[in-house]
Amino acid sequence: MTEPTDVLVLRKGTHATPVEEYAEAIRDRLPETTVRIAKTPAEEREEIRTARVVTGMTIDEELLGAAAHLEIFACAYAGTGHLPLEALRERGVTVTNASGVHGPNIGEHVLGSILAFARRFHVGRRRQERREWRHYRAHELQGSTVTIVGLGAIGQAVCDRLDPFGVETIGVRYSPEKGGPTDEVIGFEDDPFHDALARTDYLVLACPLTAQTRGLVDTEEFVTLPPGAVVVNVARGPVVDTEALVGALRSGWIRGAALDVTDPEPLPEDHPLWGFGNVHITPHNAGHTPDYYDRLADILAGNVDAIRETGRYDDLENQVLP
Repeated sequence: MTEPTDVLVLRKGTHATPVEEYAEAIRDRLPETTVRIAKTPAEEREEIRTARVVTGMTIDEELLGAAAHLEIFACAYAGTGHLPLEALRERGVTVTNASGVHGPNIGEHVLGSILAFARRFHVGRRRQERREWRHYRAHELQGSTVTIVGLGAIGQAVCDRLDPFGVETIGVRYSPEKGGPTDEVIGFEDDPFHDALARTDYLVLACPLTAQTRGLVDTEEFVTLPPGAVVVNVARGPVVDTEALVGALRSGWIRGAALDVTDPEPLPEDHPLWGFGNVHITPHNAGHTPDYYDRLADILAGNVDAIRETGRYDDLENQVLP
């Protein structure tokens, strides 16, 4: 790619932030490149005919079929399982993702959730609402054991933010032989995983949803966790079996849960999880950050510049395909 590259920004945004902000961030970084936003389905079909770089949350096979010159699809999500990857591969399209974009904000969300349970802010809040000046017991994070399932950008960010608090950390990943930022690294095999759970005060789920992680935390895992343990889920709802979670909360098998994701999602208004005083629910909001589009634009612009300099498509940041 030696000539200036047109970038098409697809119309679907995220986090209630106008996608125009993403386009403007790309223009700031690639001032000699024409950046267009498709605001209607018809505009997407028309603009994608000549675009070489397309970026957005998703692309379907019908829209892909109209892309005569597409060279790069820059997915604006970290996950790519929703994309027609086989069709993109057959077309020879290079695919990148948004891995790392959410590290700082989700890391802060997890740390905030852990601290809220350590100091039992939810109890203090209820007493404030009742205007009740009455002391309550709290916990201390120092000396706790935090198990982090998933050591990607989010898991790394969680570890970085926990470092000053004097905790022991256990990391769970598919390839434990690679090591990681935690004090101890294990795989997903039942025995080492359950041994880690038995020592865990805070269980942080920050892994992709795969066949192996679906239902990873079920009744057996809740029974294995100490009664004082707290589960923090910023992964995907189905990583935790919801019925088992409700049962564990009702039975007092765990101290509480901070859920940014649920199964089902959105959580129905009449779901029992809403009624627990020791459950903190946020509406899949941990990923929100005012810097989201800026970080996406950094990745895309860096890759476009690299291709212009080298003419190569085989060593891009966050490359998923080929």
